[in-house]
Amino acid sequence: MHTDVQLAVLFADVVGSTRLYEQYGDAAARELVGAALDLMRDSTEAHSGTVIKTMGDEIMATFATAGDAIAAAAQMQRAIASRPQFNVGTTRIAIRIGCHFGPVMREPRDVFGATVHTANRLTSLAKAEQIMVTEEVVIRLPPQWQGAVRHVDIATLRGFSEEVALFEVLWHAEDATSVLQIVVPVAGGRTRSTRLRISVNGSELTLTDAPRVIQLGRGEGNELVVPGTLVSRHHARVEVSKTGFQFIDQSTNGSFVQPEGGEMQFVRRDTVTLVGDGRIGLGREPTTGDSGTIFYYSED
Repeated sequence: MHTDVQLAVLFADVVGSTRLYEQYGDAAARELVGAALDLMRDSTEAHSGTVIKTMGDEIMATFATAGDAIAAAAQMQRAIASRPQFNVGTTRIAIRIGCHFGPVMREPRDVFGATVHTANRLTSLAKAEQIMVTEEVVIRLPPQWQGAVRHVDIATLRGFSEEVALFEVLWHAEDATSVLQIVVPVAGGRTRSTRLRISVNGSELTLTDAPRVIQLGRGEGNELVVPGTLVSRHHARVEVSKTGFQFIDQSTNGSFVQPEGGEMQFVRRDTVTLVGDGRIGLGREPTTGDSGTIFYYSED
């Protein structure tokens, strides 16, 4: 027998656990994953949630309110990030979280329904140390969390026909402030280039078609790691949109974007379109010879 109720459903899993088992062996990896699961469970119970089940390196939990779910999610992230035991050699163990609010069919030891599947799909889209949520969660959050939410994208989740607005909850104390994003259109209605190369400190990646995203910051979980005391863990990202290649700052100290031959522009929690070639500084102005200066090159 089941009952229909409205709940926040949350999934959290350990990022890169397969590689962890390969590098450090079953016993050591299982101990670390188990410790992470214990912290997830403790955080869930501390905010009136229920762990429905654990599946390998992942937990599924439910909460009566969206506020409790996000408070638990943030506690999970902080707990994992603050424990030295999760620094294993050159590997930093991290988790990713997805959460959705909606109707579920609840049985004594499980819950079912589209809400569960949506939360699970969100987790697969999240990156290490991210909390990804839907608008159904955002509109139910208390004021203290509303200011820590930023819109990320609109996407069609695998297995669903309708588009879903995706949001990230910023749980770092340094990042959890109001977020304002302003999209600057490409000058003159120009059609965007088809490729954008981004290089920093000897590393280079290329953006082509959506939904490719390159995350920039000093944290090891970023696609491009940028050194610097003024650089946030997840400082910014570059992504593909219909209007061009977007540079999206999500930091405390902001970024500086300078197109080749153009003026320097300061960007803080805003979005600008990258046109042509140029350079970017995270937290400080870009200078020649600085290992933290990011160079971008548009290619047709």
